[in-house]
Parts: sequence; C-alpha cells; structure tokens
Amino acid sequence: MSYAVIARYHCAPADEATVRAALLKVREHTRAEPANLAYEVHVEVGEPGSFVLYEQYVDQAGFEAHKVAEHFKELIVESVWPLLTERSVTFAEVL
Repeated sequence: MSYAVIARYHCAPADEATVRAALLKVREHTRAEPANLAYEVHVEVGEPGSFVLYEQYVDQAGFEAHKVAEHFKELIVESVWPLLTERSVTFAEVL
C-alpha cells in the first residue's frame, strides 16, 4: 500500500515567488528519488501565498528517506518553512 502526504503551506504574498521557486526545485529532486511515485505542487486559486502539495511514495519508509535528503533540508526546512505563516500536513495510505 503506498503512502501519501498532503501538505498545505501558507506564506505572506510577498514571499510567494520565493516559496514557489523552492517548491518547484524540490519537485525536481523528489521525483528522482527511488521511492517517490508522485510529487505535485499546486497553488490555491484566489488565495495568494497558498500552496497544496500532493506527494506519494512506495511506502512510509520512502517518505522518511525523503525527509532526510539534502534537498529537503536545504529547500524546505531552511528556505520554505521559515517563510510560512501556516503549515498543515495529512498522512494517508492509498487504497
């Protein structure tokens, strides 16, 4: 059973371009990870600074490996998270 992650990120509209650029770079790296099945970046229509990420991995271990990847640390932990005003994450198993 594959493992899915749905993350909602909100930042100030002034930081939207920076967050968008970092998320698109992360997408490139993450899609190359062996356990990644999907990584999609969405912006919420009519909500400046609001993003929805959909990620799917072979299993939870694949997601855990993603979280310790250098690109995750550099682009998400160090670049994106400090700019967020709100963040929520949902974990799910794909049926």
